[in-house]
Amino acid sequence: MSVTSPDPTSVTTTGRLPDGPRLGRSPLDAQRAAAASGEPTVLDALALLLEVADELVVRSARDTHRAVADRAQGLAALLTLGATEGPRRVHDGIAGGVYGGIGAGLRAAARGTTALAAGGRGPSIEAHPAGRHLRAAVNGLIGDRLAAEDRRMAIPLAARVDGRDVEPTHAALAAAYPGAGPRVAVLLHGLGESEAIWTLGREARGTTYPEELEAAGWTPVLLRMNTGLGLRVNGVALAALLARLVEEWPVPVERMALVGHSMGGLVVRAASAVRTEGAGDGPDARDWTERVTDVVTLGTPHRGAPLAGLVGDGSSLLGGLAETGAFGRILDERSVGIRDLVEGLGHDVPLLPHARYRLVSATLTRSPRHPLGRLVGDLLVREHSAYGRRAGAGDVFADADVDTLHVGGVDHFALVNHPDVARALARWLA
Repeated sequence: MSVTSPDPTSVTTTGRLPDGPRLGRSPLDAQRAAAASGEPTVLDALALLLEVADELVVRSARDTHRAVADRAQGLAALLTLGATEGPRRVHDGIAGGVYGGIGAGLRAAARGTTALAAGGRGPSIEAHPAGRHLRAAVNGLIGDRLAAEDRRMAIPLAARVDGRDVEPTHAALAAAYPGAGPRVAVLLHGLGESEAIWTLGREARGTTYPEELEAAGWTPVLLRMNTGLGLRVNGVALAALLARLVEEWPVPVERMALVGHSMGGLVVRAASAVRTEGAGDGPDARDWTERVTDVVTLGTPHRGAPLAGLVGDGSSLLGGLAETGAFGRILDERSVGIRDLVEGLGHDVPLLPHARYRLVSATLTRSPRHPLGRLVGDLLVREHSAYGRRAGAGDVFADADVDTLHVGGVDHFALVNHPDVARALARWLA
């Protein structure tokens, strides 16, 4: 099977989405190859923590200390006509030695821990929900770096059942989904999250979207992805995975619905712009996108998230002073996935012409017209962005078959399990 972008160039070799990065091989294949070395252990996480402590904490403290000291010593030298030069050199030598020693110790500990982790020592970080949450959060922050360095902490895109990846093969899918039906609902989480996000609020509401979809005759497939990767890279990987799911699904897939929360909705859109070819020669050989009847996005920043933009502004502002420049560099370490949320996806990523788009927004206030609701939206995404609109940039969904739903008085994460959304899903996917 080959996977091609709309131009149509094969992404298994040199393909790209519009304005997207060029790829040497399918991102899905690359992620699965990186994961072949086994699950990460607690030692992998500890080694990464030691490296981050050296690169960010110690170096940031050193640079801030040095900048503050330079300013103070410069003023002292001016007032004393240079008489403080000797004490300054002593101070700098002692401080440099202390910071250098701490950094060297952390780097040595990181190398030793990495060597132990490479031998498979230590408990798996995936063995406990807390470890899985930690891994998802770390991938959101620096997942692009983890993937580039082939770290075992990097999350490969995969369907998940009972906290484990499901290989996209006929036998594995049949075993993982014994009641697999012809209607498949694929659910994809947002930044720093995992498939566990769909259980949020279960105690309060007594059920979840996946449970309700299953009761309505759909087979829910929950995915987990590395949210630190770029939207387009994840989109190509998702398209490849969905093509495999359709090809290997235990029964012929007649209808597919894609449900994305926050960033997940953007990745779904990016995947929808990628079409697959060579699905087979039988009478049911169709591209996976032709089976998609509904795309549901929950609090998705189609036109960007203001908070992501503020992080970039804060980085530039802090970088303007030597004393705060180190903190600006910390913000600059944010992943490509976070950076991509600043603008979202525009008209250069085409929609599926035959699918219905269901766009859900939320605001902290009951009315979206309330000044606070208009300003902060659901704390992360504003209503107009969730509907694909931005002043001066047009409406992303202007030519699509669209339904919208506003949920008032809730925050961004309430959308993953809300009765109003559940009722709308039941209606849209009937």
